[in-house]
This record gives sequence, C-alpha cells and structure tokens, in this order.
Amino acid sequence: MAFVLTVAAYVVVTLAVQAASHFSINAAHYAAVAFMRPQAIAALGILAAVLQGVVLAYLAPRLRLPGPPVIQALIFAWATGVFLVSYLALVEPAKYAVPSAQGWLAVELSSGFVQFTLFGLVLAAIRRRVGETMATGP
Repeated sequence: MAFVLTVAAYVVVTLAVQAASHFSINAAHYAAVAFMRPQAIAALGILAAVLQGVVLAYLAPRLRLPGPPVIQALIFAWATGVFLVSYLALVEPAKYAVPSAQGWLAVELSSGFVQFTLFGLVLAAIRRRVGETMATGP
C-alpha cells in the first residue's frame, strides 16, 4: 500500500509543481527558451514521473536515516531531489543556449526545492498512515 501511495504522491506533487512552474509562475522564463516545444508531450512527462516515483517508492523504505519520520522523509526527498534536479539545473544550461544561466538555475532549483519538500512531507504522512518508518529497511 505504501508503495502505490508513494508513487501516486510523487506523480501528483511533481505534475502539480512543474505545471505551476512551467505554465503559470515561470511561463515567461520557459517561453524565452528557444529549444522548448510550443506544445509539450505530456505523456512523456507523466511517464518520467511514474518511473521516478517507482524508483523512489522502492528506495524509501530501504534506507536507514536518522531522526523522526518527518525528518527522515525530508532528508530522503531532498537527497533524491539533489540527484534528479542537478541534471536539469546544472547540465541543461551548460549544454543549451538558455537566455540566462542564472535565471535557469533560480527557476529549476526553486521549483525542485518546492517539489521535493512537498514530496517529503507527503511521504512522511504516507509512512505515518500505513505505519512504516523509513528506518525499517533491511
């Protein structure tokens, strides 16, 4: 049950935060990026979120982390967020001619921080609800 809820939570949080960032809060930023598609292929974004959610749901209960459950979940979410967001925030502006590398970093790092903080909080709630802590791994 925790596995399915974790995948669903990750997908919902990811799509909500990234949609808000891309289509509302930072719409002008993304519109200025010449290599962006005028119409995103939503199915690929959803598939990426599902695959990432599956990996995170598998890893979460297997890691031993210090502290109370909410701190464990936030540490896990932020650590995996650094892993996943670092490519978007650092490598993309190194490869592509984005209008502003500093602007790109600010947008990607801030939206990634919000996304993975929300995911961590939801993960803690899921673990609490199903009675699992992240320190119960092998």
